[in-house]
Amino acid sequence: MSKRNNLLIFTLTLGAFGIINTEMGVIGILPYIADHFHISVSKAGLLVSIFALTVTISGPTMPLLFSGINRKKAMLFVLGVFVLANIVSIFTTNFAIAIIARVIPAIFHPIYFSAAFTMAANSVSKEEAPKAVSKVFIGVSAGMVLGVPIASFLASTVSFQMSTAFFAIVNAIEFIATLVFFPSMPIKERLSYGDQLSVLKEPITWLSIVAVILLNSAVFGVYSFLAEYLKTVTNISGKSISLMLVIFGGASIFGNIVAGKLLIKNPIKLVVSFPFVLGVVYILLFLFGQFTFPMAIITLVWGVLAGIGTNINQYWITSAAPGAPDFANGLFLSSVNLGTTIGTAVGGFFISEIGTRYVILVGLLSLLLSVVFILLRNYMQSSVKQSTI
Repeated sequence: MSKRNNLLIFTLTLGAFGIINTEMGVIGILPYIADHFHISVSKAGLLVSIFALTVTISGPTMPLLFSGINRKKAMLFVLGVFVLANIVSIFTTNFAIAIIARVIPAIFHPIYFSAAFTMAANSVSKEEAPKAVSKVFIGVSAGMVLGVPIASFLASTVSFQMSTAFFAIVNAIEFIATLVFFPSMPIKERLSYGDQLSVLKEPITWLSIVAVILLNSAVFGVYSFLAEYLKTVTNISGKSISLMLVIFGGASIFGNIVAGKLLIKNPIKLVVSFPFVLGVVYILLFLFGQFTFPMAIITLVWGVLAGIGTNINQYWITSAAPGAPDFANGLFLSSVNLGTTIGTAVGGFFISEIGTRYVILVGLLSLLLSVVFILLRNYMQSSVKQSTI
């Protein structure tokens, strides 16, 4: 059974890696997208924010609609949609079509990840669930380690189309891997829509959602423009930018591993301290981001924190709604992508109005607000516990 569970989690991790290439890979090539379509970098950022906004809307609904379908078939369907959308993106010269090719796979994105997180958690004991989920998140970080910098490298040395072809190839490989290695997973017990939606009646759920929106806005509102920041503020070459993205992604993989262990030991302490630690990193980024070596060190630490933050976000919402794990994971996906949408939009505004260096303001403001909602949830949860004693 242990070997079977390991194969299951490994396959889920591969699937997460394939999909994240499409979702986040464009971050490394925003300057090249802008050149290809003859638009501004802030407008090219719409490919990040619109994808995220679509996932925000479909996050709670699509996992519910597909909750009665065999999970293997649902996952194959999602991967197939991603492959086709990437192929369209290779050949289009129209930015509107490029946006449509981002929106369609984004609609089905939550189906894969919601099922993946739930299945990973269910494959082990309740105590070990955060560690199992963190392994799936390694696929997300690996997408940044390999997908984002490889896409950036291909765009800078070959063409924008070649980087998009890379996304299609990776998703096709993952489709085959899922088809061959993933066991059939028919749904045996299905919670009613009402039972799953009832978690929205709890104030703790909403406090968790807002906190996660702000935490993800803090991370990706800045990271979405990392390639542009490195190009205009740090003033390094395209190949060096690719290396920096590798550093960030590699560090985030380590952050996922660390997060799985820390969430088992003391999750509340980890969540409360996170905004303060990341805030210090952003202040250092503002002060020393124009220098290459300090920027490399900052990127390394920032990447570790990004990996930890992703796990924190998933834990924070699913622990608020343990009775409806699939729906809770859908809420998690909606929340983090809404945070990405808001953060990217505000970050783009700061860049266009006062300069790229000041994109960190969206991070600092989001972190400050997140502390309020994290502490409110902790206070409310402790009050509920005391009243039940």
